[in-house]
Amino acid sequence: MTAPNLEEIAREERRYLQVFFWLFVLTALEIGVTYLPLSKLATGGMLVLLAGAKAAMVGLYFMHLVHEKKTLMYIALTPAVLCVFLILMLLPDLGAIERLFEAAIEGTPAAH
Repeated sequence: MTAPNLEEIAREERRYLQVFFWLFVLTALEIGVTYLPLSKLATGGMLVLLAGAKAAMVGLYFMHLVHEKKTLMYIALTPAVLCVFLILMLLPDLGAIERLFEAAIEGTPAAH
C-alpha cells in the first residue's frame, strides 16, 4: 500500500467537511420539522427519514463503508426493508386493537 499524497489528503479532508456540513443541515431541518404545524404521524415520518439519512452518511463516510463491496450494503439494508414491511403489515391490526381499547373504555360493545 502506498502512502497517500497531499492531494488525496486534501480531497478526503474536503469530503469530511462536506459531510459535516450536510449533517449540520439535516440536524437543522430536524429541529425545523418539530416546529411545523403538521400531524404527529407526518412529523414522525419526516424525523425518521432525516435521521436515517444522517445515519447513512455517518456509516458511509465516517465508518468508511462507502468503499466496501455492494454485498455488505445488501446485508445491511435487508433488515431495514423487512422492518418497514412488517410495520406496514401490522398497521391494520394496530387500528383494530385501538378500536377495541376505545370501546372497552367507553363501555360499549366493539363493532365487528
